[in-house]
Amino acid sequence: MYDYIMIKYGDLILKGKNQHIFRRNINNQIAHKLHGFEVDIIFQHDLVFIKLNEESPDEIIDKLNYISGLSSYSKVKHCDFDLDLIAQKAVEMIKEEIHKETTFKIETKRADKRIPLTSLEITNQLSKLILRQVQILKVDVHHPEKTLNIEVRNDGTYIYLDKIPGLGGFPTSIGGKALVMLSGGIDSPVAGYLAMNTGLEIECIHFESTPLTPIESVQKVIDLTYKLAKYANGSKINLHLVPFRDLHELLLKDCEEPYLITVMRRMMYRIAEKVAKKNHIPVIISGDSIGQVASQTIESLIAVQEPISTLIIRPLSTYDKADIIKVARKIKTLDISNKAFSDCCTVYVPKNPVIKPSIQKAKMIEENLDYELLLKKAVKDSKSVMIKDREKFNITDLGFTVEEAFNEIFRDKETNSKKI
Repeated sequence: MYDYIMIKYGDLILKGKNQHIFRRNINNQIAHKLHGFEVDIIFQHDLVFIKLNEESPDEIIDKLNYISGLSSYSKVKHCDFDLDLIAQKAVEMIKEEIHKETTFKIETKRADKRIPLTSLEITNQLSKLILRQVQILKVDVHHPEKTLNIEVRNDGTYIYLDKIPGLGGFPTSIGGKALVMLSGGIDSPVAGYLAMNTGLEIECIHFESTPLTPIESVQKVIDLTYKLAKYANGSKINLHLVPFRDLHELLLKDCEEPYLITVMRRMMYRIAEKVAKKNHIPVIISGDSIGQVASQTIESLIAVQEPISTLIIRPLSTYDKADIIKVARKIKTLDISNKAFSDCCTVYVPKNPVIKPSIQKAKMIEENLDYELLLKKAVKDSKSVMIKDREKFNITDLGFTVEEAFNEIFRDKETNSKKI
């Protein structure tokens, strides 16, 4: 039975005089994630201790795995400083965790200087006591498979084997807000996750085009946002759903086919900028990966962002598909993204899309499109839904089209919002 989870902070220790701001943010997130558990949370300058009170350590760790800014955490046994007692606790831990011949070493940190023994003397004496009782351990001080950590502190001795890697990065929301262009594909939710891991608080925007696209494509985006909300500060994310059908139909009818995706994305960025400004969001996040498809060549990226002045950040710029899929599998969005329901960027892909679009050509095409009123209407009719990680919602259960579902969800016109 373990007594504590010991948490070590990540890169925030490099923040000098601003450390207290980062610590306060991350400590609040730890408290929020562990709401409902019968634990005591002890915040110290450089560490956090979670007193388990017989709660499952693995369930606690599962919650910690969604918090950015944590370097590592360990399952810990605690006792007074007594070498025989420490050895007994260590042997119990080793027998619980190690079941085959294993190389190991002991590392001791003596923070309590009242103890007359040095760290090396403690290590040497404990090694003799432990090795007598556990025959499967072989000492290797250079490249051990396991390290037994002994931390002698003023309030007792902490004993642990593994340092479980945390997410690292910085606490979510410490770096400002960003609007994520969220499709139903693999890339954009990964971009959203990476943005949160760098300290950004995100909101998401999705362009729905039913009945040109299936209603299930909206459900995919809701489900993806639900997964991302587990990593968010407060475990919730605001999702803006934009009715894009009218603009979509106009483009399908009157836009030159090779430029269809280019002009469509230019329209999406115009809308995203307006939604971002309306919600006081200074940055747009895109899931583009350079050269992955025709619409993500350097020339295409320049052409589609030309109509707006808002900063666009592309966390996946230099990622290849294998790296993106690895992260998507880690954050459990891959299976959702792989569901066969297309969004408006993929359902009508031109046979020969332009690879190096001209901004001037795109502008000439747009001059012949009567899109301004449709664009304003799309922004005006957008709906905002608060997705929370503890409340799942299935839009298809309503039995409506997406437009009808919106009317049902947002029937309270005074607040124009309803938690899902």
